[in-house]
Amino acid sequence: MTRSLLPVLTVVSAIFAMWYVASVFLNAPWAYDNAARAGVELSTAELIADTWAQDKPKLPAPHQVAVELWQTTVEKKVTSKRSLIYHAWITFSSTMLGFVLGTLLGIALAVGIVFNRTMDMSVMPWVIASQTIPILAIAPMIIVVLNAVGISGLLPKAVISMYLSFFPVVVGMVKGLRSPSVMQLDQMRTWNASPAQTFWRLRFPSSMPYLFTSLKIAMAASLVGAIVGELPTGAVAGLGARLLAGSYYGQTIQIWSALIMAAALAAALVGIIGVLQRITLRRMGMA
Repeated sequence: MTRSLLPVLTVVSAIFAMWYVASVFLNAPWAYDNAARAGVELSTAELIADTWAQDKPKLPAPHQVAVELWQTTVEKKVTSKRSLIYHAWITFSSTMLGFVLGTLLGIALAVGIVFNRTMDMSVMPWVIASQTIPILAIAPMIIVVLNAVGISGLLPKAVISMYLSFFPVVVGMVKGLRSPSVMQLDQMRTWNASPAQTFWRLRFPSSMPYLFTSLKIAMAASLVGAIVGELPTGAVAGLGARLLAGSYYGQTIQIWSALIMAAALAAALVGIIGVLQRITLRRMGMA
């Protein structure tokens, strides 16, 4: 455990050290400007203390973000609109709905692409081309179109999440369903297995490692889609809304705390998929 933790702690320590140094350099102009207006000269220690304690710094110090996280998670009720847990739950809801929809769509498309030559030649290029459109450009269009037909709230954000999350599932499942060797497929034909039996007893089990790897990527993409979906809607709740409010009022500490919460949420969700992957593959004899 020491061998595995030491590299991680070393990298984390280096990141925090660079973060503190960067906050001094980026926040120093404001500190110097205030000192010049007051007619005083800052020592190195005073400069560092000032740059690490500004109310609206260009780059907040790590301890400022940590204090904001503590105040907006532990010291706030989860039902409070100032609680990051409340905002994270709103984003989590649209993330999970979009992830489920994207996973189902991705698996369905992958099955069609593998078993249908026409879909392989026609649908797959469009699936790839769909990811070349910037999500920031298409998100407002999705919101406007769905609102025009009376659909608002959670579903539009989930659709944006689905748009980002289905692609890795399609690619991974196509690779996984095609992973059985020619010898294995010939063996199934020797046993006179039907296409359905070949799918459920060979192709689908063989695709599990590829599917779980794709799901990890899809989950992270789904969270990004949920946050992006909150930006053009004028949402008042969610991590995206928290980021937007922070940018309006120059609250960089609030912005960074929302970013850290989003990263923690993504890490937790991806970690859950990793646990399910180990359990599933172990039960299938693949681990």
